[in-house]
Amino acid sequence: MKILVVDDDPRLRSLVGLALERAGFTVVTAADGQVALMQAAREAPDLIVLDQGLPEVDGLEVCRRIRAKSEVPIIFLTARDDELDRIIGLELGADDYVTKPFSPRELVARVKAVLKRTRGGNGGAVLRHGVLSLDPARHACMVGETEVALTGTEMAILRSLIQMPEKVTGRAHLVDTVWGAGSPVSDRTLDSHLRNLRQKLALAGCADAIETLHGVGLRMGPCRG
Repeated sequence: MKILVVDDDPRLRSLVGLALERAGFTVVTAADGQVALMQAAREAPDLIVLDQGLPEVDGLEVCRRIRAKSEVPIIFLTARDDELDRIIGLELGADDYVTKPFSPRELVARVKAVLKRTRGGNGGAVLRHGVLSLDPARHACMVGETEVALTGTEMAILRSLIQMPEKVTGRAHLVDTVWGAGSPVSDRTLDSHLRNLRQKLALAGCADAIETLHGVGLRMGPCRG
């Protein structure tokens, strides 16, 4: 699979690129936001590692423009300590983030985890609940006849809930299922993905898709449409 690495630091691009190549990935790179947009269109990468602080066009704007056309998984690299910056990135549609400084091994592990979430199938089975249907093998979500474009993380969250629609899933269990046991994902990160997911489903006509039972967890709503 092909990974696009976008960062204005040539040393970091080389370090990350080498680690990903050693893990078996093909790597293409970009040093600024404008080139990143061109590379994303031309190379059709399977995942993008994207620095937030870029010259020309910053990482948030790059993410926004890519998300207008594609649901390719995006992992943000950020040197910023402000959690708000990370939340904004997630709300724009990023699947994960890694804070600098980081180890190349950690980034490779995050890349593999995001790709697994994005490409993980379900034995070909289409999952249905009310007017909502989910085909994980095709990465397809439908509300009635309306297709809903989901990121890999949003698909993984919805798949986890729709597999047992009557069961209440605790937030910690949902994080472990989607991101892996022991993942340092915060409640605000999960909330950002849930907010995006609910908004997309509501715009397609299914505003009651996910219910929150405060202090208990989440479960599928009736999905009446």
